[in-house]
Amino acid sequence: MESTDKKPISKRLTDKRKRTYARMLKSIICTVLVIVVVLIVLQLLGVNVSSMLAGVGIVSIIVGFALQDALKDMIRGLEIISSNYYDIGDLIKFGDNLGIVQTITLRTTRIQDINSMNIVSIANRNIDKVEVDTGYIYIPVPLPYELKIEKADNIMAEIAKKLAKTDLITSSGYQGLTKIDSSSLNYQVVVTCNPTDRLQARRNSLHTIVETLEENKISIPYDQLDVHTK
Repeated sequence: MESTDKKPISKRLTDKRKRTYARMLKSIICTVLVIVVVLIVLQLLGVNVSSMLAGVGIVSIIVGFALQDALKDMIRGLEIISSNYYDIGDLIKFGDNLGIVQTITLRTTRIQDINSMNIVSIANRNIDKVEVDTGYIYIPVPLPYELKIEKADNIMAEIAKKLAKTDLITSSGYQGLTKIDSSSLNYQVVVTCNPTDRLQARRNSLHTIVETLEENKISIPYDQLDVHTK
């Protein structure tokens, strides 16, 4: 697959991971500092912190159920980081929201939806409902049965080269014949782009594909119905 992105993929992944670890560490430190400050303030106010901590075992039983979700979030948050399930800058899908990961804390993951640009907060315990988008955009290209497969391959290779030079596209590739349909043979190309440019990049790709087919005088097939009468 051709690529116009000069920065090595391994380097980009390392940078994203460093940002993720840094923000998670910041979240943990802030949480610990808040607890320490609260204990110090209570001590200064005359509260017997030692006795209070000794009674934590009893109190934890009372509030344990209320803290279950918070503990699940924290455990899953650590799991996200340790397993590199996703990092800051990755594109993930949660329900109807498709967005770029902005922050990962012990309890939540925040994404910016690429369609609405809204910030969506996801509890880390919902990791099993999160899909990590690979960043690839797969585009099927239907071509007529009358077109010889050798010529079709040449045209698709031409399309892939043009897509690599299309605005917002960082790389492209031709994947071959992927489906034999009722009215066409479907070939496929794949492109990559910045997640925030995903929708416009797809539009630009479709424009380039149709333009190339027109230049080669190839009509896009459509369903037809032959009616025979006696």
